[in-house]
Amino acid sequence: MKLTFTRTQTVGTADRMLYGHFLEHFHRQIYGGVYDPASPFADEDGFRADVIEALRRIKTPIIRWPGGCYVSAYDWKKGVGKKRVPAYDKAWRVEEPHTFGTDEFIKLCRKIGCEPYICTNAGTGTAEDMSDWVEYCNLREMGQYAKMRIENGFPEPHGVKYWSVGNENWGGHEIGAKEAEEWGRLVRESAKMMLRVDPTLELSAASIANLDWNVKLLRAAGDYLDWVSIHGYWGGTPDGLKGDGYDTVITKTGSVISDEIERVRAYLTALGLEKKIKIAYDEWNLRGWHHPNFIDTWNRGAYKSEDEKAYREKVLGERDKNDINSIYTVADAVFSACFLNTCLRACDIVRMACFSPAVNTRGCVFTHKDGVVLRPQYFVFELYANLMKDTVLDVWREDVPTITGEGRTVDAVDAVVTYGEGGYAVSAVNKSRADVMTLDLEMLGGGAKEMRIHTVNGPSVDSYNDIGRTEVGITDGEWEPYTGRVTLAPHSVNVIEIR
Repeated sequence: MKLTFTRTQTVGTADRMLYGHFLEHFHRQIYGGVYDPASPFADEDGFRADVIEALRRIKTPIIRWPGGCYVSAYDWKKGVGKKRVPAYDKAWRVEEPHTFGTDEFIKLCRKIGCEPYICTNAGTGTAEDMSDWVEYCNLREMGQYAKMRIENGFPEPHGVKYWSVGNENWGGHEIGAKEAEEWGRLVRESAKMMLRVDPTLELSAASIANLDWNVKLLRAAGDYLDWVSIHGYWGGTPDGLKGDGYDTVITKTGSVISDEIERVRAYLTALGLEKKIKIAYDEWNLRGWHHPNFIDTWNRGAYKSEDEKAYREKVLGERDKNDINSIYTVADAVFSACFLNTCLRACDIVRMACFSPAVNTRGCVFTHKDGVVLRPQYFVFELYANLMKDTVLDVWREDVPTITGEGRTVDAVDAVVTYGEGGYAVSAVNKSRADVMTLDLEMLGGGAKEMRIHTVNGPSVDSYNDIGRTEVGITDGEWEPYTGRVTLAPHSVNVIEIR
């Protein structure tokens, strides 16, 4: 495969928020994940210092919180102050202790060095609830909620810039699901109140790649929005144990991702909003979360609320399967890199993406009592966040090899060229299970002197990391004279530095 490029022909500037993450009050993401005062790794505030270090290492730029489905019945006021009263979480059917709330989230983000992104309750919540939350976070001293924050020990405003009205309120699974017209009105009125508290906010609203939903949302509230939020999970794990195999995963790395982006772009363009409103892919992962029976569909009525053993086996016990590390293989790394490449190619309109989630469940960091396991996806973020440049170049592709699986043909190599301080960085993913690929780079204008390659890979497509087992990681090459030719190992994610 040959790539021809010049630094004068660009697609746009990639926002570092494309390498963002997400946390929800589900299973072990918060309690036992980022927050675990009983852990020997806990710092003075109860946060896992090893998790914070892992998220710093990949330069996490932004974290979205607290949901997710959880937020659509969440009362933020119960999660602040000295007295935290536990409550039943109607989204995930557990008791929420409220020991991790807004102030703890802000502390976490400050420790990591990232922007906080708060998703509001647009299910059972109201426009006033949402604007009250902005008051608590961003007003200096006016009003009861700023004074409440000060009384809680935070004299300075939290200064939260990024806010989302709602989660997946377009879906019947969501508490407080809305019809399209109803949604447009709620977003408009919520945005008006939130912006009257702080006009510097950047606001997003829950959306989906659907014409009717977007037209009604954008006509009603487009003037108030900076973002639309879309989500994507592409890999099935019906039993929680065995997910899509490598060949199936590879078929989902082509236009399956980009088609959704282009549909949403088309809706924005049709309404003249493509220069104003950006896309936030603020939940994405190859594998959807495993949580069967959370609406008790397995045998409604057979489970009685007092039968805690059956509840834990049928509902909570199933969620433990998310933490089986052998599920997360080289396939996850290859898919994640292809997703990020797709966003980079659409960087003029996709400006944020939040991997879902950051820790535990399907996350790239797994916690256990003796430390953390870094899953294969983690190393993709380590390469991209630390090495990829900000300017995405327009690339001419020739002799692109293809691979076919399950009736779908996709490019065998997925590559993006970026330019910035110090030179070029090229991300190149070889999706082939067994074949080595050669990548020829033709840089118009010349000037390159040296190159080196960094590779994420494992011995096989099924390689994974676990406690006491490290099969997937990064191999760093040495600087060598620039030749313009790179060899890509099978099932590998690569970043080539050129200077």
